Amino acid sequence: MKKKNYSIRKLINDIHLWLGLGSGIILFLVCLSGTILAFEEEIKSFFSNEISVESTSQKTTVASLTQTLQESNNGFVTGFTIPSDLHEPYVFSVKKDLKERRGSQVLVNPYTSSIHKIEKTSADDFMLIVFRLHRWLLLDTNIGRPIVGIATIIFLLLSISGFVLWFPKKVKWKNIKQGFKIKTNANWKRINHDLHNTLGFYACIFLVIMCITGLCWSFEGYKKGLGNLIGAEIFNRSAPTFEVGTPLEEEIVSIDEAISIANEALNYNGKLTVSFPNENSNYYVFRKTNDANWSPITTDNLYMDASGKILAVEWFQEKPLNVQFASLIKPLHTGEIFGTFSKIIYFITCLIATSLPITGTLIWWNKLKKKRKKALSVN
Repeated sequence: MKKKNYSIRKLINDIHLWLGLGSGIILFLVCLSGTILAFEEEIKSFFSNEISVESTSQKTTVASLTQTLQESNNGFVTGFTIPSDLHEPYVFSVKKDLKERRGSQVLVNPYTSSIHKIEKTSADDFMLIVFRLHRWLLLDTNIGRPIVGIATIIFLLLSISGFVLWFPKKVKWKNIKQGFKIKTNANWKRINHDLHNTLGFYACIFLVIMCITGLCWSFEGYKKGLGNLIGAEIFNRSAPTFEVGTPLEEEIVSIDEAISIANEALNYNGKLTVSFPNENSNYYVFRKTNDANWSPITTDNLYMDASGKILAVEWFQEKPLNVQFASLIKPLHTGEIFGTFSKIIYFITCLIATSLPITGTLIWWNKLKKKRKKALSVN
């Protein structure tokens, strides 16, 4: 019998097989946790106490709300968010100590001035565990981060090799179209094969996007390299520098006047987030999201000094494409880029990705049993 040549396709198949078997458990855990994290905020919100806000003609000023918070010993107010929906409360960021990194959030009814502390629920604790599982496999970050990073590289190779293997040896439409559907009336082995082959094909492009963006959290060198490649820094949190003098007391505008000036410049409906001047930047930072925009996470930024003078306005649409892309790395990875629509797609994609190590292992196991059976029959 003539021995078959070891083809490129066989090499790709072996790489796909052994990389998949070797990383299956880790990929299963990372993808399962990613499936849950797709709707992290919605899950937290579902288990938290809802605060009903009934709009009236009498709305308390932000300056008064800020003073109320500070007098009630909630801490130092560092900023707040005004939602575009009149039936949602304001969200204030407060710190007990200004040296704190994050601080906490407090909900305030702008019509009644009632304060509601955001209490942690069991859902918050659960989602934190899921997050740590997704990022570090619940291990120390120095150990878990590179393991997840290597698994992500493997998954990227699996996605690309799987896409190549999806095409039949004889590329004809009759053969190709079978890869677009699952033959549900076949035996379980064929259904399992189709689930792996077909669902993996549909999810492939989204999995590649998740892997390329996800590696930015695992390897600092990769993040810098990708930033150099596109010509824009990724996760750039640096604030612009302005030469801002100290205005006279009579020149200082109230925070409510500053909001009015910002809303006139950013003249559209949307959520407005405000950061107060601090020791690092002695100016207001306004971030506004347009409700009518194509994405719910792209923001326009406005910088203003204490006298109400606008220092600069950064329109997202006017930024270079490479800068826009760099700022969208996180929502591209999490699925927040197009809001609920893209979250649903990412949820389904992660669910498929969770199933791939299982269906792939079953395909290998069935082929192994078939080979053993064939060897026994020959002997």
